Amino acid sequence: MESRVKFLGHPIHPMLIVVPLGLLSAAVIFDIVYLFVDDEVFNSIAFWNMSLGIVGGLLAAIFGFIDWLNIPKETRAKRIGLLHGGGNVAVVMLFAISWFLRLNETYEPSAAAYVFSFVGLGLATVTAWLGGELVDRLGVGVDEGANVNASSSLTGEPARHVGGGATPGATPAQRPRE
Repeated sequence: MESRVKFLGHPIHPMLIVVPLGLLSAAVIFDIVYLFVDDEVFNSIAFWNMSLGIVGGLLAAIFGFIDWLNIPKETRAKRIGLLHGGGNVAVVMLFAISWFLRLNETYEPSAAAYVFSFVGLGLATVTAWLGGELVDRLGVGVDEGANVNASSSLTGEPARHVGGGATPGATPAQRPRE
């Protein structure tokens, strides 16, 4: 099932998720570094990483929601997509609460701020796995003719097998008809 919203032939949602996931993960890493070195600069870096990660997560959610709306009803993909999307909204909310708890002159996190961000990162690992399940197992967002010899997405043409014979490792749906 192909994504409806694309840029240069590729779905936008998976392109956008790497930024907030990286920023929010880095925020937790900087929190951990702060716990060991007690240098306030790490509080500030974590705060601003969260700020941008929350905005990026909300932007990615818009495109993910559009893709989710196009998944056929009453399918496993629709249910997994709901868990993935709902879980990611919860991730952004957990980090937003952590961010809010840091709104002071030094961005010094309270114990609660740490808990919210650490739980947020733990939940993000689950929702990332669910996203992988959607793409790798259920084929959501994957071009119908995807295969190891498909033409470039920049051609504007649908993916199809180039050359003769079966593509090594292709699923029956991806093998050319003879």
